[in-house]
Amino acid sequence: MPRVKTGTKRVRRHKKVLSATKGYKGTRSKLFKRANEAYVRAGEHAFAGRRIKRRDLRSLWILRIGAALKPFDLKYSAFIALLSKEKVLLNRKVLSEMATNYPQVFEQVVKKVNLTK
Repeated sequence: MPRVKTGTKRVRRHKKVLSATKGYKGTRSKLFKRANEAYVRAGEHAFAGRRIKRRDLRSLWILRIGAALKPFDLKYSAFIALLSKEKVLLNRKVLSEMATNYPQVFEQVVKKVNLTK
């Protein structure tokens, strides 16, 4: 069986990991083994963070919609129920954008949904 030399591939992998961990403290940016551990863990945290970001944004949209509904004496849950009853296909992100940037349009949506009680 011939001898397998992994020199170039190993060097390339080490270089990739060490360049990705630049700026990390201590040996986590200098030694491959420690840097690789930090690199893998950072990837796990980034993956989890992307999901947490979606969760946080959804709760922010809900808060904004709820705050925009105060002048109309409507609760958020009642408004969403009316929207689904009227088959209005606007998601929370769009409704929140409307409420903050285009209050007149949001008001029209609320009045349209609220009149058909």
